[in-house]
Amino acid sequence: MTDAVPDPSAVSIGLDTAAHVGISVADLDRSVAFYRALTGLDPVVRDEGMHGTGFARSQGLLRTRLRYATFRLRNLGIDLIQFEDPAGAPAEVAANRPGAMHLCFEVADLPAVYQRMLAAGVAFLGPPYTFDTAEVSPPEAAGTEVAYFIDPDGTNLEIIAPRGGFARSA
Repeated sequence: MTDAVPDPSAVSIGLDTAAHVGISVADLDRSVAFYRALTGLDPVVRDEGMHGTGFARSQGLLRTRLRYATFRLRNLGIDLIQFEDPAGAPAEVAANRPGAMHLCFEVADLPAVYQRMLAAGVAFLGPPYTFDTAEVSPPEAAGTEVAYFIDPDGTNLEIIAPRGGFARSA
């Protein structure tokens, strides 16, 4: 962890395209089944491996051996990564913990998707919420619907149905 923040007036790195998000998982097979059910997709890469000291050093580790699978959405890849050696302890994540992240899936009809997910056994952190003009800024976000849930390892996930001129990140 670092507190250093590059000075944007001194440097412009220019990272403007995301390739994928990587999610560490305890059981690759369980996570593949979960994300397959969520997305309706089969992984484009399944049960591949990586190991070696060079790769480990790039991860800040002394050694590593892992298995992974990749799902390719229309706009982003999801890499599910099971570190077999060294296996890590589960993270203590919550939306308000620094360093926590969430992955958001855009949907057209949130109530319908929410009901399908409930019927499939997905547990939500709370009921769906519709942004209200008294509680959210900018006003264009009003009417946007969201619901939050977690994957089998506790990764924060969201479904969102943006409304009006609301940007697709919240």
